[in-house]
Amino acid sequence: MKEYNYQIKGVDYKVKINGVDDNIAQVEVNGVEFEVVMEKPIVQPKPVVRAVAAPVKTVEAPKSADETVDAGVYAAKAPLPGTINDIKVSVGQEIKDGDTLVVLEAMKMENNIDSERSGKVTEIRVAKGDTVMEGAILVVIE
Repeated sequence: MKEYNYQIKGVDYKVKINGVDDNIAQVEVNGVEFEVVMEKPIVQPKPVVRAVAAPVKTVEAPKSADETVDAGVYAAKAPLPGTINDIKVSVGQEIKDGDTLVVLEAMKMENNIDSERSGKVTEIRVAKGDTVMEGAILVVIE
């Protein structure tokens, strides 16, 4: 039971709420009991869940030497988990140190994944829309 003191236009009111059942409250004002019908709460609609148009592939980080690259070959890896938003290179393309290879979205921010050496792109291991884990190989450069 809750009690409240109000003053309306100079008149004091002592209000006790004795109970609430669904949308009906049992209220006592200055010793007089009332049954108060309250507005029913608005029911929010349930969210609609729809299937994704295309399946999303997750590219895992390398687990063994078989999933790495040959010695002397550079592999650009994901520095953190995220989603591939864009691929800026193609297989066979000559690139320079600092060129952007892939755009990775992580924590609602786009991150350019840049090459750390010059060379020729020999393999792209991801596609636009893929989800990658930290350490996953994105692009291989000779």
